[in-house]
This record gives sequence, structure tokens and C-alpha cells, in this order.
Amino acid sequence: MDKRNYDALERWASDEFRSINVQIEYLLHQELRKAGRLKAGAGSNPQKANEKKNGNKQ
Repeated sequence: MDKRNYDALERWASDEFRSINVQIEYLLHQELRKAGRLKAGAGSNPQKANEKKNGNKQ
């Protein structure tokens, strides 16, 4: 990933109290949803789904 893009994502993630990995997952989920690429019933909050799957709460 381009350093400029990575740095911008890192700042954005920090602003929203997310890790950069969760920020990327969130953005990908939003774009997949907008493009109609997710199955019906796919969760609307990937961060919550990931926490539930891993048994973590933040």
C-alpha cells in the first residue's frame, strides 16, 4: 500500500478509535454493500461481527 494512503488511513482509524485493520475492513464492507456484492442478511457492522466472532469487546 502506498505510504501516503496508509498514513491517511492510520490517522482516520485513530480518529475513530479503530485499529487500521478494522478501519480497512469497515471501508471494504461499506464499498461491498454499496456495490451490491454482499449476500442478503450480511451484518451491517463488521467491527461488531468481528468482536462477536473473537469473543472480544472494546
